Amino acid sequence: MKILVTGGAGFIGSNFIRYLLETSKSYEIVNYDKLTYAGNLANLESVADSPNYRFVKGDICDAVAVEAAMRGCDAVVHFAAESHVDRSIYEPAPVLETNVKGTFTLLETAQKASVSRFVHVSTDEVYGDIPPRVLADEDAPLQPSSPYSASKAASDLVVRSFVRTYGFPAVITRSSNNYGPFQFPEKFVPLMITNALHDKQLPIYGDGRQERNWLHVEDNCRGILSVLERGRIGEVYNIGGPDLEENLTVARRILRLTSKPESLLSHVKDRPGHDRRYALNFSKIETKLGWRPVISLEDGLPQTIDWYKKNSKWLDDIRAGEYRLYYKQHYENRDSLQVIAGSGTGASE
Repeated sequence: MKILVTGGAGFIGSNFIRYLLETSKSYEIVNYDKLTYAGNLANLESVADSPNYRFVKGDICDAVAVEAAMRGCDAVVHFAAESHVDRSIYEPAPVLETNVKGTFTLLETAQKASVSRFVHVSTDEVYGDIPPRVLADEDAPLQPSSPYSASKAASDLVVRSFVRTYGFPAVITRSSNNYGPFQFPEKFVPLMITNALHDKQLPIYGDGRQERNWLHVEDNCRGILSVLERGRIGEVYNIGGPDLEENLTVARRILRLTSKPESLLSHVKDRPGHDRRYALNFSKIETKLGWRPVISLEDGLPQTIDWYKKNSKWLDDIRAGEYRLYYKQHYENRDSLQVIAGSGTGASE
């Protein structure tokens, strides 16, 4: 099967490509990525010379380039997105452009190309704030809180409209908070890990009591592959993590695992509209496709910390670039940030 993977140089996309190429010889991958700040071809050095892998630089909003890259592909797995919540708050226009228009461009092109399967990778954030003791299943209402989650909910609905109106062969996955190797350090877990390793303050939004499902990226890759291979057209599949933990609890775990003091914890101004709780019911993918998460936070977090320790050059290269300016503006000078559409500098959670 020849697969076009959009956003394949990003965190989850690159893990998915490596997972496919390192576990099977039956897949041929075309990696289509714009290489924005979070796209990094260093994530794919281990498979760059594989005869079953090819990289194409391009924008998913560019219909001509998308058509050329998709030519001859049997399926599309669509990861490409502006995915950072904070960046969407301070500069929403690029997020809406990429996540909504870009998804539409891919759908139109894939329909013309008669692909056999289109997997749209979405997020649990489309469900918004989940009440205590409730798990959101695939039929839960979409109640996004940020421009990022709104753009993902909108793109989900566009995908579903293509299925219903045109009989387009698409499926949707919605995963909970991913963590693992090669994650850009603006996201919560790698930010906590890398700051702890460098004896820097760990910035905790608000009281840190926000609850999240934590899903190791390898478990997510296995789930997405199961949906690609066996998912029913038109269906949505939640891919949830085995652990439900507060951000503050996870940060404290990281400090213990890195032998750093809790005095490094620093509570900072909370994110506007910050959801308190995400929690997924993922029984559907368990019963229908036989997938379940197998990597607990207890096992996955030490593995992830060890990866960042061993890959200091990868991390230093990222921290020396645009990320340094972002970090200074969004954490060191957080009280002076203006939450006005179009006024920010751009970044996410």
